Amino acid sequence: MTSAADLPAEELTVLETALHDALAPLASTLRARATGRAEDEMWKGEPVDIALSVLAAWKVVDQEVRRLTAIAAGTAGAYGASYEQLGAVWGITRQGARKKWPDAVTRPAPGATTLTLFGGRAELTPTDTTWTWTATAADGTRTPPTPAPTKEEAAALAGAFLKEHTR
Repeated sequence: MTSAADLPAEELTVLETALHDALAPLASTLRARATGRAEDEMWKGEPVDIALSVLAAWKVVDQEVRRLTAIAAGTAGAYGASYEQLGAVWGITRQGARKKWPDAVTRPAPGATTLTLFGGRAELTPTDTTWTWTATAADGTRTPPTPAPTKEEAAALAGAFLKEHTR
């Protein structure tokens, strides 16, 4: 498990610089939108307002990192990672990983087939007379259970969905 504290000072500085460089345009855009000022006037104004604009930008970044983290956990789960492995990487328990990413690792139903394509995962499940498929695509889009007359058609539909939602 690696954390920011484990990085050498030089690497941490590079990371911080890259994050601030990526944040500045977002903070300028959010401040311009909120105040009606031009983006090049981002740093003009009351210090507290400027600091709050930067904080608002970090919130957007935090939300996006959480979304991308959930996708990464789901992708690892789709490739066979267990909650124990996800937790070890994140520095939390197996139970903590299951709580954090409840849909990352699934157990297929008896007779079910799992497809991993285009960074997503689909599960094909037999019913009495047909098949049902569900999928979670690489971009995080999920499908409800969708019926198909045959296993082959379920696989084709699921594959097409996963290809369409690659990110």
